Amino acid sequence: MRTDTSFGVSINLSISHFKRPYLFRAPILAETLDPKIKLSIPLARAASNMMPAGGALITLSFLGAQRSTPNYNVMGLAKASLEASVRYLAVSMGKDGHRVNAISAGPIKTLAASGVKNFRKMLSYNATRSPLGRNITTREVGDTASFLTSDMASGISGEVIYVDGGFNITAMGSIEETEK
Repeated sequence: MRTDTSFGVSINLSISHFKRPYLFRAPILAETLDPKIKLSIPLARAASNMMPAGGALITLSFLGAQRSTPNYNVMGLAKASLEASVRYLAVSMGKDGHRVNAISAGPIKTLAASGVKNFRKMLSYNATRSPLGRNITTREVGDTASFLTSDMASGISGEVIYVDGGFNITAMGSIEETEK
């Protein structure tokens, strides 16, 4: 692993959750979504200045960017926009040797997650329906970030890497569970 000329930067911005996003007018939605995109581009630019020889930028996402997720609401819109910015930043920064990727993590017990309604139920649901049959750990997300910032991932850019125990590939979970 090359450590002298490249390093990674993680960009993660949070915005508030709204109960029913369709009730909000465009200016309120824009006020909520804008920081995610407006800040990600200048942060990426600043990070690239710190890595003149190239490097890796990583942000965090969630499956709610791709699919409707209970209690995620406006944050899903913001994460979808963030994932799109990963692709466009990867194209615009790639020529300078910068890789831009996202990690879409499954639910993890964190201080931030404690504010999500029914989070314990979400953890239980995920554990019983993911192919690995368990939830993921912060260590697994960190290991993925380490990989993405290493030379082992030198050919990966513009991607969303799922670290969710395989939950994102399932449509229904186990049919056997319904017979209990």
